[in-house]
Amino acid sequence: MKVTKVDVRLRNDENTKLKAIASVTFDDEFVVHGIRVVEGEKGMFIAMPSKKTADGKHKDIAHPLKTETRQMIQEAVLAEYAKKKSE
Repeated sequence: MKVTKVDVRLRNDENTKLKAIASVTFDDEFVVHGIRVVEGEKGMFIAMPSKKTADGKHKDIAHPLKTETRQMIQEAVLAEYAKKKSE
């Protein structure tokens, strides 16, 4: 499985940790929308799409099962985020 497209939409509010929302396409066949780019204490990271449950917690709707896959997605999204930010 390969990331074949990343679309990043920057947020205009500098006062929030949420910096962008991304969509990632895999193998030109499957897309995941709603991946968040977040500025954390240890740097930038991605948060997978989630929904709020009845007890107020958040549960991922879609997420990679392997650490390597999460890293691949994160690298692709953060690279596109950096590119958009510098434009």
